[in-house]
Amino acid sequence: MEAGLRKMMEKMMNAEPINTTEDRPVLHVALRAHERAKIIVKNKNVVTLVREVLEKLKFFVTRVREAEWHGYSGKPIRDIVNLGIGGSDLGPKMVCEALKPFSRILNVHFVSNVDGSDIYETLKSLNPETTLFVVASKTFTTQETMANARVAKEWVLNRAGFDEAIANHFVAVSTNVEAAVKFGINPENVFEFWNWVGGRYSLWSAIGISIMLAVGMDVFEELLAGAKEMDEHFFSSPIEKNAPVILGLIGIWYNNFWKAQSYAVLPYDEHLRYFPNFLQQLDMESNGKSVTRKGDKVEYETAPIVWGQVGTNGQHAFYQLLHQGTKMVPVDFLVAAESFSPYKDMHDILVANCFAQSEALMRGKSKKQVESELEQMGLKSKKIKKLAQHKVFEGNKPSTTIIYPKLTPRRLGSLIAMYEHKAFVQGVVWDINSFDQWGVELGKVLTQSILNEFKGGKTHQHDASTMALIRYYLKHRAK
Repeated sequence: MEAGLRKMMEKMMNAEPINTTEDRPVLHVALRAHERAKIIVKNKNVVTLVREVLEKLKFFVTRVREAEWHGYSGKPIRDIVNLGIGGSDLGPKMVCEALKPFSRILNVHFVSNVDGSDIYETLKSLNPETTLFVVASKTFTTQETMANARVAKEWVLNRAGFDEAIANHFVAVSTNVEAAVKFGINPENVFEFWNWVGGRYSLWSAIGISIMLAVGMDVFEELLAGAKEMDEHFFSSPIEKNAPVILGLIGIWYNNFWKAQSYAVLPYDEHLRYFPNFLQQLDMESNGKSVTRKGDKVEYETAPIVWGQVGTNGQHAFYQLLHQGTKMVPVDFLVAAESFSPYKDMHDILVANCFAQSEALMRGKSKKQVESELEQMGLKSKKIKKLAQHKVFEGNKPSTTIIYPKLTPRRLGSLIAMYEHKAFVQGVVWDINSFDQWGVELGKVLTQSILNEFKGGKTHQHDASTMALIRYYLKHRAK
């Protein structure tokens, strides 16, 4: 391919720094590579490092799941609360929901929002004596995560009454061991991951600890195995038979040649309810860029807006626009041939709805068909003329249906990896860096500036609109 996809794939596997703005290799594939594989970074085989951390995690996860890990009062852990945001939340949360049929022992909760209502509502139903918190932050400084961690720490200490209790109820996934220890976490319970793992690609690493606790290490290893199978397919299959490449090129076709501004992901699978949210970050943070890898302004569209919802809920919300609206929205339907639910008749209804929607988008209904149907209903010609155009479906609306036998851990791993590689393919074709995210930084800097003003610090120069908002808030906020 003219874009040099094969060359970029080779660079990824050879651990070359294809994340050029941060001078880092991109090696989420190493997280699920075969244990005997060799991927060398700074004279170290990172696959060996990955397996060492996995073994450490296995020991910890087994202790918790087998009730050998106790809270400060001697009671075993019953609830896990993952404190993270972005890739430290969306991926693990999506997978835990997708693999609910395999979760039997522990209740896993996710808190990400800095809105205090999120953690407040979560903690209301939990017991500090039997709750374990996972603080997932690479730097152990992420504002939202650490705000929630401080609230959780106070919640535990208010019940326990002694600082040492924190070590029984908090673990961390971070590179900043010193900060985690200062928080009160035992250094043995700080699990490592690396800067060659981007947040949105990190669920396969120690960031996936909440997944491991939810479903156990055997199931997590199956998830990794499925991703590895997709990696092997992606790196070895010819372009014309390569699923991630085909998906990527379909997306480029509608985004760049048909000017589609958005793209809908519609899982007809309740267990994939968070999959559209996950893909929002994967696609839009990876490829929402406006400069090339060399820093030149792009002269074409890059990532589309990604959105979606589980079917059949969406049919009663936004499908009207898909069928008869003025915007072209390419669609990915996802559906399992077999459900974990015992209600087989309901699954037949679900799948029939999925197939019907893809057929309706493709075929539509002509004015002639509508008029014929209205005539058969006995309507008079004047009424038919008035109604006909409102019942016309243009059709020829693009969709891709991805059907799989059953949503097993291995199949889920393959599905996620396929979309990861799809985003990579599109980034290569668009000549952008899919692995940095400088666009999130400016808001962080401005947030800290405004927050300091709320606390009585130095006032900074803002635009008139922002100043008015600050004055209103300071006047009306709770004292």
